[in-house]
Amino acid sequence: MNDRRRLVGTVISNKMSKTAVVEVVRVFRHPLYRKVVRSAKTYKAHDEIGVNPGDKVRIVESKPISRTKHWVIEEVLRVEERSEDDLVEELGV
Repeated sequence: MNDRRRLVGTVISNKMSKTAVVEVVRVFRHPLYRKVVRSAKTYKAHDEIGVNPGDKVRIVESKPISRTKHWVIEEVLRVEERSEDDLVEELGV
């Protein structure tokens, strides 16, 4: 396996063409105050697969694809179930 960084996150937006915004959550204990802190960071990732918001994906670091896009979606780990209301709203019926 190569040395490229891999992160697991949740897709929060796919409104751009071939680009998805992935939120990666990091949970750690504060070094001084010992409180558990939840920190989230968003990454723009190249999407050839066609993911939807809510899907859990693994992204891998790559060469720069654009000014803000340096990650590629490697695989979909879990597909978010979509209700009929979401589908109707998406189709605009």
